[in-house]
Amino acid sequence: MARIEKTFAGIQDRAALIPYICAGDPNAETTLAVMHALVRHGADILELGIPFSDPMADGPVIQHASERALAAGMTLEKVLNIVAQFRQTDTSTPVVLMGYANPIEAMGRAIFAEAATKAGVDGVLIVDYPPEEYDEFGILLKSKQIDPIFLLAPTSTVERIQQVASIASGYLYYVSLRGVTGSAQLNIEEVEQRVKLIKQYANIPVGVGFGISDAQSAKRIASVADAVVIGSKLVDTMHQASNDQVIQGVSVAVEQAATEWIATIAQALKKE
Repeated sequence: MARIEKTFAGIQDRAALIPYICAGDPNAETTLAVMHALVRHGADILELGIPFSDPMADGPVIQHASERALAAGMTLEKVLNIVAQFRQTDTSTPVVLMGYANPIEAMGRAIFAEAATKAGVDGVLIVDYPPEEYDEFGILLKSKQIDPIFLLAPTSTVERIQQVASIASGYLYYVSLRGVTGSAQLNIEEVEQRVKLIKQYANIPVGVGFGISDAQSAKRIASVADAVVIGSKLVDTMHQASNDQVIQGVSVAVEQAATEWIATIAQALKKE
């Protein structure tokens, strides 16, 4: 059983917690330390962002995180190295890479798939690879036991949902609102209706992200979804702890800030 499938199968009576951080923000060493800290304090699956110069689906918080990571020298190869280091001591927590097509195209799809497998990547979510362009790449990923994960939006038609559900594995990521990451104005009733619709056509878990910024909103989403995906607020919390400084080595302050914040979300997801 693949790690993502096994993780969801092992979670009883609550939604999975999937935090997102940007690899290399503020540096590779802190990213690795934070990954382990997030798992220790309630994360079930980790989404690790591949920094990119033009992250079109992301709001200002993650855009700036990508800029900082790139300025610190982060590359796709180094992202995979972080995952490989993580796997040296954690062989059970799924790691999903989230990013954009350009770095993968620059590396080469086949080379990337092979390197991701060796590093221990479990899933790949590429925002600007639509299903129409995923046929060969999706087959390639699945041949390496890597789950191709897709976004669905409030505007996705039934036809689109069916198309995505037919090729996705691991879980589906439903974008809870119209806009970029970090936006506000969650409509829980609309999210519940859309998740129910998606589940009519998909037999894998549905995670919900975008606009989840605190324990209350996470708990509300957890009541209607299989997983809560949360990124911008965590990334911002980590950055605030860094005081805008260029950091060498592991930042204890950033790690502690991430730990304390994610623990409040994990606690909120527990059944009372």
